[in-house]
Amino acid sequence: MYYDIETRVLKEAEYILKKKATVRKTSEKFGVSKSTVHYDLTKRLKELDVESYEKVRKILCINLSERHIRGGMATRDKFKKREDDSTGKSKPVKC
Repeated sequence: MYYDIETRVLKEAEYILKKKATVRKTSEKFGVSKSTVHYDLTKRLKELDVESYEKVRKILCINLSERHIRGGMATRDKFKKREDDSTGKSKPVKC
């Protein structure tokens, strides 16, 4: 748990920059909510380190623009897995 908010914000920014991670992955890593991470990176970071803020903002914009693509890929994989799981079973006969 981070008692020093400034330290957490800087570590979250460093993690996003290093891994090009999403807000969701960052929240999992640091054990805080997605809302907290988003607030940290859009409000608090701007006051602490403007240079990092600009870099993180670019990554967040890229993640936002690619979000629908990742969601579609996840859905495709989900149904592909269902199809692969059901191929070993016999199909019911329609009357």
